[in-house]
Amino acid sequence: TEDPFKDNYNSYAQQDGRYADNAANDEDGASSDATEGHDDEDEIYEGEYQGVPPELAQQYELIMQECGHGRFQWQLFFVLGLALMSDGVEVFVVGFVLPSAETDMCVPNSGAGWLGSIVYLGMMFGAFFWGGLSDKVGRKQCLLISMSVNGFFAFLSSFVQGYSMFLFCRMVSGFGIGGAVPIVFSYFAEVLAREKRGEHLSWLCMFWMIGGIYASAMAWAIIPHYGWSFSMGSAYQFHSWRVFVVVCALPCVSAVVALTFMPESPRFYLETGKHDEAWMVLKQIHDTNMRARGEPERVFTVSRYSGPSSLRFIQVVFHINAVNIYNTVKLAAVWFTLSFGYYGLSVWFPDVIKHLQADEYASRVKIHNNERIDDFTFNFTLENQIHRNGVFLNDRFISMKFKAVTFIDSSFLNCFFEDVSSVGSSFKNCTFVDSFFYNTGEVINSSFHHNKTGCQMTFDDDYSAYWVYFVNFLGTLAVLPGNIVSALLMDKIGRLSMLGGSMVLSGISCFFLWFGTSESMMIFMLCLYNGLSISAWNSLDVVTTELYPTDRRGTGFGFCNAMCKLAAVLGNLIFGSLVGITKAIPILLASAVLVGGGLVGLRLPDTRANVLM
Repeated sequence: TEDPFKDNYNSYAQQDGRYADNAANDEDGASSDATEGHDDEDEIYEGEYQGVPPELAQQYELIMQECGHGRFQWQLFFVLGLALMSDGVEVFVVGFVLPSAETDMCVPNSGAGWLGSIVYLGMMFGAFFWGGLSDKVGRKQCLLISMSVNGFFAFLSSFVQGYSMFLFCRMVSGFGIGGAVPIVFSYFAEVLAREKRGEHLSWLCMFWMIGGIYASAMAWAIIPHYGWSFSMGSAYQFHSWRVFVVVCALPCVSAVVALTFMPESPRFYLETGKHDEAWMVLKQIHDTNMRARGEPERVFTVSRYSGPSSLRFIQVVFHINAVNIYNTVKLAAVWFTLSFGYYGLSVWFPDVIKHLQADEYASRVKIHNNERIDDFTFNFTLENQIHRNGVFLNDRFISMKFKAVTFIDSSFLNCFFEDVSSVGSSFKNCTFVDSFFYNTGEVINSSFHHNKTGCQMTFDDDYSAYWVYFVNFLGTLAVLPGNIVSALLMDKIGRLSMLGGSMVLSGISCFFLWFGTSESMMIFMLCLYNGLSISAWNSLDVVTTELYPTDRRGTGFGFCNAMCKLAAVLGNLIFGSLVGITKAIPILLASAVLVGGGLVGLRLPDTRANVLM
């Protein structure tokens, strides 16, 4: 059968004298490095690998249309989806393990909260580093390395015991996963035809949501189960939250394995002058899609490139460079404002809900004054109580728990405490006389025998843990309708309309938080905000991918994503400091930056008709 790729190559050779010599060399038996070692029976394929004209780089969109959209793109879609899913998991892991990790490692209040910030800092530097490197050494190679770094240090972090070492591992893990978003979207966009790009890049965004759902479900299933742990004395503790960290590294490991079977971006090969390699990948895409459809190979119908003159092309390049700097500033502003509002509110929402829960819980407290209890055995949980001026004489506290219990000015005379644990409980100005403590948590200025060592975990508070994970699950699931709508309408109503409209609506929705006086109302507002804002994220990913030429796509996307993570750090710090203090400032601040960012987004260039230069 006559090879269609060889025919196409020969047509280029006939049209351009520079390649006529190559055809002559083929007849003399010369071969390129890519075909070295082929025998005479393979001669029919020699033309497809040799000296592919650089004009193909200018006709890439037409070539991708000839290759079609099929099995190859869907295979790459799921592989890159696993990498994007890992990025979503990394973001949620931080919030889920933070309370448990800081308690397990006896972190003082001065060191609390560093975990969230340092992971985002690692992701910020990773986005810029890996994005820029992918423009030099390739999309696949950089993504493989960055994901491997993330997987290794994420896995290692589950075993380290010191908090400083844990912070270092999570920071390097964040540095690795920082390359996922800029490389994944650049990589996938370069194997999509123009008319498919907006829709399928939007579908790809759904994997970030899947990562959040996966992390929430695994946290709900694993972390509250204190029995899923083991220890070697008090020196080595492996609690259930560490099991959760290991499980959350699985999508990353899967992505690394699957990625090894995928080729490099052919558009990157063309940009770096590796025409033979690009031609081989394009043939692989074409053949894979044709075989999946059961169609025979078709001859490419790409005609010879007739573009602008060299002088005109140089002028266009200089103009593009100047415009890209201006557009990058606007684009970075949109990334920053959207991220600042999103991550800031993601910190503020859960803590506001916790405060509402605490207020409602405190309203049901039972107060006991001047009580006297003699010769009684407490073997059940005491919860949400205040005891003032009480006297406990010859009482036994055995295999029981204090949960949000406060003793004030009380006396314990000849009491026995064994296997007692506490959550949010305290003894204020209390007196212990002839009392004995065995296997019991610490009480200041008292003597103990066979004490529990280390920081005691409090996973018995199942309701609170389950509720936190369930709220995050609902918030993540709420973006599903927005994902579907943005994918279906991206190419119909335009990137900029969706970007600006989504951000403005998200900002307006923040004003409804004034009416969030109950827990259920706040959860509804969280779901509404997430559902409205996801279309802005999807549009922004598509616009950023299409705005930059191939040789700067990874760098440009990496820079914008780095601004996104910087905004996440600032949002965490600023909004976190306002929790419980005021409701007005977070609401007005989030609304202002989202509406302002949306208006700036409307001023970006429309990239819907852009060719990936």
